[in-house]
Amino acid sequence: MADPTDSGPKWHTLYRAALFETDASKLPSRIEEARKALALRSRELFANSPINDEETEGMENALYALQALESCLRSKTKDRRRAARAG
Repeated sequence: MADPTDSGPKWHTLYRAALFETDASKLPSRIEEARKALALRSRELFANSPINDEETEGMENALYALQALESCLRSKTKDRRRAARAG
């Protein structure tokens, strides 16, 4: 797991790890790690830095992508459960 006290550039690394995770069983934890790192970085930027529009926009886009990824994962899980019941 990522060190939550070192959130600066880590959000992007954790975000990419979630996007490219191929093991569905690891994906929920990857998404959660990325979200936590994004939240920490967001707080850092709000408290300590002048607004960085480029990073803020990237972070917003990352959150939307993680939400979409999680939604796809939920949908696939539901599809597998339906198929298992029908089969």
